[in-house]
Amino acid sequence: MTPVTIWQTFDSAFSVRFSTMNTMFQQINQKHYLYALGLVVPWCIYRWYKGSRRVTKKEDKYVYITGCDSGFGNLLARHLDKQGFNVIAACYTEKGEEELKKITSDRLATLHLDVADSKSVEKAAALIKTLVGPKGLWAVVNNAGIALPSGPTDWMTIYDYKNMLAVNLCGVIDVTLSVLPLIKKAKGRVVNVASVFGRVSAFGGPYCVSKFGVESFNDSLRLNMAPFGIKVACIEPGFFKTNVTDTVAMKNNLRQLWDRLPQDVKEDYGPDYLQASIDMLEQRFNMLTDGNLMKVVYCMEHAISAVYPQTRYSAGWDAKFFWLPAAYLPTSIADRLFRGNAPPFKPKV
Repeated sequence: MTPVTIWQTFDSAFSVRFSTMNTMFQQINQKHYLYALGLVVPWCIYRWYKGSRRVTKKEDKYVYITGCDSGFGNLLARHLDKQGFNVIAACYTEKGEEELKKITSDRLATLHLDVADSKSVEKAAALIKTLVGPKGLWAVVNNAGIALPSGPTDWMTIYDYKNMLAVNLCGVIDVTLSVLPLIKKAKGRVVNVASVFGRVSAFGGPYCVSKFGVESFNDSLRLNMAPFGIKVACIEPGFFKTNVTDTVAMKNNLRQLWDRLPQDVKEDYGPDYLQASIDMLEQRFNMLTDGNLMKVVYCMEHAISAVYPQTRYSAGWDAKFFWLPAAYLPTSIADRLFRGNAPPFKPKV
């Protein structure tokens, strides 16, 4: 045989062998996909079934909700009232209490609460203890919170941080501790409303700081209370159209912060920065905010009434597909992403 003939024979044999191996690998990969699909589908069905189970005797269960004047808290109080729970709705204003009573059943009780005032929290806890009796409290939902002031960090004062932390973080802790003995009696639930900005800090000011604190408190509480049979859940909403994300209030907040800045700080940012910030804020909020608040309310309701609640709930498409994935990006990439979406300016220095 000539060298050419030998090479042709070898090449033909190798091609056949390679083609056979490639077909075999394709068949194996197809089987792997089928095996994976065969595992995923039953797991999804099991998870759906497990999550669909609800607690019984709702008429015997009391749920304490803060921040019921408007927004998520107001909708949740009405929703749980229709389901038969005994709702204790805490409102900051007397008007909020009166309006909620008009549209709910006689089961729902309202009370005044300022979560930043420990005396108000203690008074509310004493009233709740009388209402629930020996059965205890089934759930507390820490929903009350504020979002302003918000802006660049060097526009803030320490009092801005203290005031927001008093409501968003210390208020959550204070309310929870005040009724925790009652929740232990019922082996109930603690539901903390944080934010997707408790997972990723995309802008300056105290809001993200306070929500990161809520996430940490939630995690430590969940570990500590597990031996007592208490389930702790965290709600992490994205952008929704509430009083917290009201664009008019946000723009007024930026103007007020700018007006109180020292002249040298204004010069650092330049005269056009304020208007650029307002324009970008309006554009982003109009693009991202979701008007369907029931997406968050259904998450809260599931955390309260499901036999097997989740530990975390991400409400809103922006939370699921943008903010949470952004939290797992390398810091350098995340920083570039967020800086690229900030108002452009050239520092004076």
